[in-house]
Amino acid sequence: MDYAIPKSLDDAFPILGAGTHAIVAGGTDFFPSLGDNPPPENILDVSGIPELQGITRLDGGWRIGGGVTWTDIIRAPLPPAFDALKAAAREVGSVQIQNAGTVAGNICNASPAADGIPPLLVLDASVELASRRGMRKLPLESFVTGVRQVALELDEIVTAVHVPAIAAETRSAFQKLGSRKYLVISIAMVAVAINTDEDHRIADIRVAIGACSPVACRMTSLEDSLVGLRVKTGDDLPPLEPAHFSCLSPISDMRGSAGYRGVTASRLARNVILRALCPETSIHA
Repeated sequence: MDYAIPKSLDDAFPILGAGTHAIVAGGTDFFPSLGDNPPPENILDVSGIPELQGITRLDGGWRIGGGVTWTDIIRAPLPPAFDALKAAAREVGSVQIQNAGTVAGNICNASPAADGIPPLLVLDASVELASRRGMRKLPLESFVTGVRQVALELDEIVTAVHVPAIAAETRSAFQKLGSRKYLVISIAMVAVAINTDEDHRIADIRVAIGACSPVACRMTSLEDSLVGLRVKTGDDLPPLEPAHFSCLSPISDMRGSAGYRGVTASRLARNVILRALCPETSIHA
């Protein structure tokens, strides 16, 4: 067995190029997924690569390194637009998991119930991929292609997640529903990012729902229907139409039926929109 621990991307690229090693960062998804099976013969541990660390403010937005943990996200001095991502970070397993698990690893695992994907979708995030051949970026919605499937070549590694510059007044919120409050896989989850004008009209809104389709997705029909709506209190937001959620394809499993997931997604969406619009008000679905 070869357990490689490169100290730089230049050291990692030749190992990646061989296509023989499974990549591990925090390992919080990797090792539980093995079940009773033995680990791969060759493992590439990228947790010690400095180029993958840090959250950086750039001219064009933010760079979240591929080795950044959920605890790093929680502690970082980020603007309110990132509140949904911080809320999701607090929902990722236990504190021990948050200390080790990485944002990039959560994306690469590509679970339909990955907590980090909906908040990053509403931030229009993109994924930075690197190999000896160079670097490329993909929108997050193009990177996650299916259940446990991502557009990552064998010789590539996720080096960062990029979030473009976002208006200072943007607010965001996140909520998920599970069978218990802590340490739970979602039945449904919703993230929202929203801007309003001086008259309390919605100028821009992004809504993403996870755990109700093979890949978390933006609710563009719902978003379009809400732009221009004046919402000063919870009573100003009308019921959300079922047609706005037609892109979802929930399944029935041990956590909930497809019908329950569909109803829950709609109610959660309304609740999270109101949380983002009226953060000072406690509103329940």
